[in-house]
Amino acid sequence: MSKTLLVWLRKDLRLKDNPALSEACRQASTVLPVYLWTPDEEKPWAPGGASRWWLHKSLDRLRESLRDKGSRLIIRQGSESRSLLRQLLQESRADGVYWNRLYHPAAVERDKGLEQALKDEGKEVRSFKAGLLFEPWEVETAQGHPYKVFTPFSKQLLERLPPEEPPLAPPGNLKPPAQWPDSSPLEELGLEPRFDWAGGLERRWTPGEEGAAAQLARFRGEALDRYHQLRNRPDMTAVSRLSPHLHHGEISARQVWHAVLEAQQADDSRSLSKGAFGFLRQILWREFAHHLLFHFPHTDRKPLRPQYEHFPWVEDAKALRAWQRGRTGYPIVDAGMRELWGSGWMHNRVRMIVASFLIKDLLIHWLEGARWFWDTLVDADLANNTLGWQWTAGCGADAAPYFRIFNPVSQGQRHDPQGDYVSRWVPELSRLPRKWIHCPWEAPEEALKEAGVVLGETYPRPMVDHQEARRRALDALQEMKNG
Repeated sequence: MSKTLLVWLRKDLRLKDNPALSEACRQASTVLPVYLWTPDEEKPWAPGGASRWWLHKSLDRLRESLRDKGSRLIIRQGSESRSLLRQLLQESRADGVYWNRLYHPAAVERDKGLEQALKDEGKEVRSFKAGLLFEPWEVETAQGHPYKVFTPFSKQLLERLPPEEPPLAPPGNLKPPAQWPDSSPLEELGLEPRFDWAGGLERRWTPGEEGAAAQLARFRGEALDRYHQLRNRPDMTAVSRLSPHLHHGEISARQVWHAVLEAQQADDSRSLSKGAFGFLRQILWREFAHHLLFHFPHTDRKPLRPQYEHFPWVEDAKALRAWQRGRTGYPIVDAGMRELWGSGWMHNRVRMIVASFLIKDLLIHWLEGARWFWDTLVDADLANNTLGWQWTAGCGADAAPYFRIFNPVSQGQRHDPQGDYVSRWVPELSRLPRKWIHCPWEAPEEALKEAGVVLGETYPRPMVDHQEARRRALDALQEMKNG
């Protein structure tokens, strides 16, 4: 008996290790890959500008890969997925639709209702695990509750890893229909920027499944073994930079996990080098982020710890703008914010530094930072973004204590000891001696003159005194505790 199936692709823009696609090819005589652009369904977290740029490139690469297999990508856009899928099911006379599961709140609610509605109409609906190593509901405490602390969460996962099933090979035959339904041109989705601000992204990234594989291959050698030593050095190319590929599903966590084991010739995490083990812990942090957002879906907008709803945040549009543009007067902060604007990415250590500065030196609400990252990061993942900002603010799971306030000068000196990172992204300070590059306001006039630095003109003076700001932050914490 012949069967026609739609495969609804979302954050799984790949052919390899794609369970929904592979199973559809096994079960059906005709397979139609589909992508639906429905940003209204994802509000208030519809993809931001940098993510849209990446999505356009990734969909374009996916179209080429499908074309090479004798298939196509059907693209439709509208206000809701349900009506678009119903229309496609009718046009193609398909028997059902397969998809890989998503875990952010809007998707969970939508998919649950959609699955039941389509089943009630007699359609076959199946969903698969593809984005995570473990489903969020597969991991729980001894008391049957979701985890809120990373260490016991990761310990349980490590006891159950590696994934028993190896990554799936790409399907050999995508079984095209005799007649294809109409597809919207990719360009009509309006994902690319109207103004040419994406040049820095173009130079630094290769979106798509092949780009993800190449990025992983570059990281698997010496960089992997030295990861534990160098992962906090933004001045070096010492991290994988796989996060945007993972977010858009151009590579799976299972592929990454198995690739690391293969590179280390290891059977499990116990026989890995310190660097490889440290890197795989980052994959587990990603699992933890999705675990938290699934079980506590309000945390994309509200703190996990409810007492922080009463924190005395400050509204200061001018200060927020200075932070966004990398004009705070603290070189490591400004370098990070300019790297973000220029490349769509920021080193994780620097993300913590700039977040601490916004929240604790400026007392600006963590949601303002989360929204800016969401619009400017190519790896803007709701679970990771929420976890990171709530961790820094002290209001989330396993969070840093609020009184842990990063000193932007000592952080820069420790993690960018030669000032190379600052010199790259804040070039007006590049001629300053290393001793002063993270604190130019302390440099002698002669050193500033020789470097061509005029504080307040060529580079701003610090917008706040860090020690005073630290005291203010601790006073605000005490005010919240006193109620």
